[in-house]
Amino acid sequence: MTLDATRRFIKLCEANQVPPNTTKVFEYGSRRFLVCNIDGTYYAMDDRCTHDNGPLGEGELLEGGEIECPRHGARFDIRTGKALCLPAVGGVCTYSVDLRDGNLYVGLPC
Repeated sequence: MTLDATRRFIKLCEANQVPPNTTKVFEYGSRRFLVCNIDGTYYAMDDRCTHDNGPLGEGELLEGGEIECPRHGARFDIRTGKALCLPAVGGVCTYSVDLRDGNLYVGLPC
């Protein structure tokens, strides 16, 4: 991945902390990130359902790259953050992920 000047990358975790086909929540300052590893490709998004702020990290990782909120069943595409079913109508913020030297860096808007 090429780093660009419009993003500030923060070191979030070691890549081996998120085994294939699992998710894990990490905190950085006051933010909570849900990191997903789908067959060796990493994705990051806010750990917050847009329906009622439920903790997506406590939800179920579904086939096809979806996460289901444990509170009311809203589902989101892990790759894009798009809401896939009600009761959520708005998407979740996603972040670019850079794997460097065995560590995961998440790109935040500057």
